[in-house]
Amino acid sequence: MKLILFEDAVTFCDRTQPYLLHYPAEHNLLLGIQSALVRVPEAFTTSPDLFLVESAGEIQAVGMRTPPYNLVLSKVQDLGAVDIIADYFQQVETTLAGINSFVGEAQAFSQVWQSHTGQSSTLKMHLRIHQLTQVHRPMSVQGYFRKATRRDRKQLLEWSEAFSLETFGALETDIERILDLQLKRQNLYVWCDRKQVSMVVGRVSQPGGGRIGPVYTPPDCRRRGYATACVAAVSQMLLDRGAQRCCLFTDITNPTSNHIYHTIGYEAVCDWYDYRFA
Repeated sequence: MKLILFEDAVTFCDRTQPYLLHYPAEHNLLLGIQSALVRVPEAFTTSPDLFLVESAGEIQAVGMRTPPYNLVLSKVQDLGAVDIIADYFQQVETTLAGINSFVGEAQAFSQVWQSHTGQSSTLKMHLRIHQLTQVHRPMSVQGYFRKATRRDRKQLLEWSEAFSLETFGALETDIERILDLQLKRQNLYVWCDRKQVSMVVGRVSQPGGGRIGPVYTPPDCRRRGYATACVAAVSQMLLDRGAQRCCLFTDITNPTSNHIYHTIGYEAVCDWYDYRFA
């Protein structure tokens, strides 16, 4: 087996996308990052690490890292590829923040990385990927959804920061820049009931596929169905635009979100681990 690096996102996408599309829902994050690298390169402030591992011309694994974020790894056909990837990042003296991948792949890489570097790993989040192909309309909810505009920016920035603190325990890097890009790309939607009460990011991010998230409702507006209604509306809009499926991640420790998305047609696909290294 050997690791092959790519400097050009288009070439990387052409070479690896067919492999990722064997499991489009499972690989929705990687496919979404690929799409952004090609279509919105200004979204990235540092050069990404783009690579595959192959054996006898067959892809064994696909990975990418967009610093300062975690390494993201595809399904791995031969776990020997994990050693090759860890060897590469150790040789180039790269500090990895963590690994995002399927449960088995994430566990295998974190163990190998610890043995290579002595760094410890902590399971930061246990996530679940869900897929929807048909929207089940939720019960009637007061209000309506609309596309967010620059006039909503102040409110959306407050919510983006609150989402980051609630989800990750800290403010993510470049929240304002990412928010401005989402507004520019017209990927942000709000549910309104006399005022903005929930926000959803939704976009077609891969061939035949849409992605939902983040989703945020402020505490004083929760348990009224706003997020459910907004996610349902945005998901239907993406399907109407030609997406064959919509995917989203949920935190397995939050039974409420897992339940409400199920009621509108999202079905569990697989689990996903987010490990952090220190």
